[in-house]
Amino acid sequence: MDRRFLTVLGVSLLFALVISSVFYQMTARAGGPKKVENTDLKDVILAARPLTVGTTIKPADIKLSKIPSAAFPKGAFAKAEEVIDRPVVSNILIDEPVLEGRLASRGSGYGLAPVIPVGMRAVTVRVNDVTGISGFVLPGMRVDVLVTGHPPANETTVTATCLQNMLVLSAGTTVQADGKGQAIQAATVTLLATPDQAETLTLANNEGRIQLVLRNGSDQTIEKTAGREIAELYGGHAGRKKPEVAAAAPRPRRSPAPPPVVQATVTTAPPPPPPPPDQIVVIRGTQKSVETVGNGSK
Repeated sequence: MDRRFLTVLGVSLLFALVISSVFYQMTARAGGPKKVENTDLKDVILAARPLTVGTTIKPADIKLSKIPSAAFPKGAFAKAEEVIDRPVVSNILIDEPVLEGRLASRGSGYGLAPVIPVGMRAVTVRVNDVTGISGFVLPGMRVDVLVTGHPPANETTVTATCLQNMLVLSAGTTVQADGKGQAIQAATVTLLATPDQAETLTLANNEGRIQLVLRNGSDQTIEKTAGREIAELYGGHAGRKKPEVAAAAPRPRRSPAPPPVVQATVTTAPPPPPPPPDQIVVIRGTQKSVETVGNGSK
């Protein structure tokens, strides 16, 4: 075999081996895991299970984990005592860091109370399948409140929009909608209101019939409505009078028989006796005579 050929072949193999070694080292450095020293890790509090609105955090609800200091979330906690006994105001998923914005202050209450912002009120109203929009009013939705009743000094029925863009806090005892968005059959709905709106809503609930009107959550427009009277539902037919029905002629009634006439017997009194005649006594000597004056005789 030619010596020159062997020399070229050996140099080529050596060159290929060097190139392969260089590429292998470059690939290993780029794809290999970076080692993080213990000094770059920091403790963080994570949710050990899904935490829903109104839940008060207990030690079993959280767990401690370590993450790089550079990846530590803003508003997260590193100590368990900083989150225990604090109510949740926004849902927290499992293994999600517990953040300050998802919790209420310790001692702010339980259940729905921590969700109510300072200066606002929660007002509960009675609803049914009609006023509750067939059960499709879910927590987090926005509704308008209509009231139907009789205004003072007005006998007609009036429907008016008394409140608009009200936030639904809960439907019955449920303070959040499920993931499937299914309807909640509830006898009551709790709305978030200012103190003035709370008075209006309570008065409407007691003095009239209310109905909730569902609206788009992104629609913040407040419309000015004049209300509607019952006569406006019938247009031009509202003032038309019903035709008068001729009254049937009364049946003649028999006159009762007159009572029998009782003829009374009148007794005529006899005429009074005539007055006695005037008499004159005449004495002539020894003779005495009586003379009658008038129609009488001696």
